Amino acid sequence: MQPIDSLHDFFVRSGAEVRLYHLGRRVTPCELATLAALESGEQPWPQPWQGKARLAMVFRVGELEDPLIWFLALPLDEQGRLDPAPRDAFLQRLLETLGRNVRGLGREDGEQIDNLMKDNPLVFTPSMPFQAVLHARASLDLGHPASQHLEPAEAYLEGQQALDWRALGLQGLADFAVRMEADQASRLAARLPALPGEVLTSLCYCLEHVAIPEGLAKALRARGEAAAETGDIEAFCACVRAVAGADTHMAGPWFDTLLDDPETCGPDLLAAIAARGWQHLEDAERLPRFLARLAEEPRADFMNLVRDLALIPRLRLPVLMTLREAPADTAIARRLSELGR
Repeated sequence: MQPIDSLHDFFVRSGAEVRLYHLGRRVTPCELATLAALESGEQPWPQPWQGKARLAMVFRVGELEDPLIWFLALPLDEQGRLDPAPRDAFLQRLLETLGRNVRGLGREDGEQIDNLMKDNPLVFTPSMPFQAVLHARASLDLGHPASQHLEPAEAYLEGQQALDWRALGLQGLADFAVRMEADQASRLAARLPALPGEVLTSLCYCLEHVAIPEGLAKALRARGEAAAETGDIEAFCACVRAVAGADTHMAGPWFDTLLDDPETCGPDLLAAIAARGWQHLEDAERLPRFLARLAEEPRADFMNLVRDLALIPRLRLPVLMTLREAPADTAIARRLSELGR
């Protein structure tokens, strides 16, 4: 029998029922074939975050009753391809813990796997919004009901019932975002101007992981612009992050307007666009404008953000070309020259 030499092999050979989710830039489903392509060296990782492929692995194997969840951050090299050594070390420990008969896992093996993950250098703890959205997404994908927090969140966000917003749970907001239908999005858009800032921000941290329809995107933009006028940077950037989930014909023009205003382009906004709106930077004019604003902002971590964007396969060449072709008298060229000193 061939040895198990990849996480993909482990899941296939163990007969696991597995669902993978990107947990870097957004919580989105990930095909097992995407992991296989990374591990085989065929393709770089499509959604890198801070130099790693961050994954949630939700799976049931053998006689285990409850699904196991692994949060793994696999290190990538400078081209977004897998650095195999940490993965290999984890696999070796996994197989030593479970033995070679990975198909025959019993109920008692769940505790061993949990213990293995406790001192694993690849393990990370997602933020609370990421955890809530992952739970909502996995529950929906597995055909399970939403949490008990969904009903009051629906009633409040759609204006059906006057509730104390402080009683709303983050999980309810995440369940609403993931299961939101077109008519619910329309009612939310109408309600958005009246939402307290705390609710708006928490809701946006969930909405940034789902597709945003046009009407809701317009309402989020209006609320974001109002927040910017009052100096509420957190709510403003939260709206930007949520609108990043809209189609480019909606999000792109707003990003262009923001990038045209140097007073608006603080480090928080630039980080929000890079983190959640990266797909809208696939534009021959918007990307250079973004990189120029990034270079002009002294409080922004220019090289780390540029390096992270350059790891995204579809942005790698455009980012490198923009840096290479920057005229000597520009902020980009000055930033690059400072690094060379």
